[in-house]
Order: sequence, then C-alpha cells, then structure tokens
Amino acid sequence: MRRLTWVIAGSALLAATAMGGAAQAQIKVGIILSLSGVVSSIGLPYERGIAAGIETINEVGGQKIEMIKLDDASDPATASKAARKLVEEDKVDILMGSAGTPASQAVYSVAAEEKVPMIILGNTFIAGERGDYEITVPQPAKLMVAADVEHMKKAGIHTVAYIGYSDGWGDDVYNALKETAEPAGIKVITNERYARADTSVNAQILKIIAAHPDTVLTGGSGSPGALPHLALYEHGWRGPEYSTHAVINKEFVRVGGAAVEGVIAPTGPVVVAEQLPESNPIRAASMKFRAAYEKIYNQPVPDAFAPYGYDGWLIMADSAKRALATGAKPGTPEFRKAMRDAMVTTTNLVGTHAVYNFHPGDRYGTDERSRVMVELEKGTWTLIP
Repeated sequence: MRRLTWVIAGSALLAATAMGGAAQAQIKVGIILSLSGVVSSIGLPYERGIAAGIETINEVGGQKIEMIKLDDASDPATASKAARKLVEEDKVDILMGSAGTPASQAVYSVAAEEKVPMIILGNTFIAGERGDYEITVPQPAKLMVAADVEHMKKAGIHTVAYIGYSDGWGDDVYNALKETAEPAGIKVITNERYARADTSVNAQILKIIAAHPDTVLTGGSGSPGALPHLALYEHGWRGPEYSTHAVINKEFVRVGGAAVEGVIAPTGPVVVAEQLPESNPIRAASMKFRAAYEKIYNQPVPDAFAPYGYDGWLIMADSAKRALATGAKPGTPEFRKAMRDAMVTTTNLVGTHAVYNFHPGDRYGTDERSRVMVELEKGTWTLIP
C-alpha cells in the first residue's frame, strides 16, 4: 500500500511518501532530495534509483521499511527544515540525501547534532568528528579527477584551465586537480567559478581562452554543468574538454547538445556495464539494477545518478540487517547508533558503481574499481579503452 501526504516546510511544498502502512513498517528511512529547483536534474534520478532499490529490497530481517520522502527544492534552508522534521517528528532511523553539496551539508548538520546516521548521495565530505555519522556514496573528487589527469598526461597535455561551481563541489574538484595535475607535470593556469543558478559564464570563459590552455576541466554537475561547455563552444573553443562523474546525466547531454560532444570524464562502471567482463561482480549488480529500473519506468537507465540512489538503498538495507542483529529496536537511539556502526564498517558490498568498503574516519568506500573513462559520442557515453 502506498500513502501520499503533503507537508509545507518554509516556502517549499514537500511531498512525503511512505512505503507500507505505518503499523507494519518498523525501520524508518528519511529521504531528502532536490525534486524541484536548480538541482532537480540530479535529485530526480536519485529518486528513481531509490525506487529501483525498493523494488529489489522492501524489507530487512522480516521487517518492512517505511520510506518518508521530502523535496528540499534545491534550497539548503529547506533541506535543513526537512531534516529537522524527519528526525524530531517522524523519528527516522537513518537519513539519505540530498542532491547538491550545499543541501547535503545542511541536512548533515542536523544529522550530526541529533546523532542520526546519514547516507550522503550528493558528493560532499565532512571531515573530522562532525563527520562521524555519515558516509558518501559517490566516488571522491580526487579519485575521479586523477583518472582525468592520467588521460591528459597520455594525451601530451601540459596546461589545463579550470572552471567550476563557487561552492564546496567546485572547491573539491579544483583541489583534486591541483593535487594530482602538478605532480604529473600539468600546470593548472586558471581557477574560474560560477554559481549553480547563473545563466552566463562568458566573462570567465574569455579569461580561459586568453590563457591559451591545452585543455579545460569543468567542475559542475547536471544541467548547470553544461554552461561552461556551451560558452566555450560559442566562443570558438574546439580543444579537448574534461569533466567529472558529476555530469554523467541526461540533462547535461540534452542542455549541452553539440557543445558537449567529445567531453571526456570518469564515471562508475554501471554506465558501460554490458561492456564489462562476466567475471566482474559490478557487472552483475548493474544488470540487476537495470532490470529493476526498466521494470518500473519501462525505459533504459539514462544516467549515472539513479545508480547512486540504488547503491545508497543497498547500503542502508545491509546496515539495517546488521543493526537488527545487535538486538537494538528500530525507533530508538540504540538502533540509530547500531545503524551508524554498521554503516561505517560496510565490507565488500557490491553495488553498481563500486565494491563498497567503509571504515570509521574515512567516509568514502570506493577504490580504482569504481571508475572508468568515457567520452560523449553522438549523445552517448562510450568506454575509452
């Protein structure tokens, strides 16, 4: 049975969806996603991936899972209010979300304060003690940008210009580029930034072109991530362009059109799962996900973001199974702690993007097996051997 209610939080209309009746569900999962606003091109695929996860796993240890889903409207303040509602009113056992880095950080501020474990779907990392209650599903910027740099070096590139978001994700990509490019003999010659809601980056792109780089790397995501590529194309740039796993998204391809043809980026193996050898465990997990997704939506998986939502659901279910084994009861502080302890010690969990291994103090659970290089050709991401 599916229950749908509507909740007002701040200026945004929040949709709350519960799977199963409240009397049956015992494990409560609070999900906050950007289902509207500037980050919705990422939040909506996350939602679909989670739905595929529910299609695969809808109970743990014989107990139903109740899912309460809220829209943060791509606004960090609304995300924070949604998190407060889920924790204080709905008494969720674990949080998942959001889509953008600022909203994810806002949700985690509440999670850390209330000691509620959180599975972060947007690529953000909170270091130190404040990060003790979270893990991050997407691959870290450094792991993926290093793959870009390796490709650049093989291509004989010596200088790279950078343009990315003026927020935490833009910082993460730039810092990763500086850390990996310069030891490889590649000089980073610009650090241009723009906001996710900007409609023009012409001034930044003119500075980049004037610097005469061998290539450009962008640090955006989803549809706003196409903006620098559109401006480069408009101003006549025809050199190689790189980005990150944050643009493996159908809206990036749709908005970018001809301007993003030829973009090179790292991504998780799920994007090219059918090209992996049969012996690769990620291939089997990816094909299982694709089958669940296509059963629900009657179409192929269009991007790499839905699989992150699916993998987050797998991690949640695996953690809940081990938390229940401790004897702790859902809805209690003891169960939240047991969920947290299980989550940060996840071992060899095969997902669509990675074989996940989390450790206390290190919230990324991925390694080199979680990345391949792809190039956009005629609107399709194709594997670079």
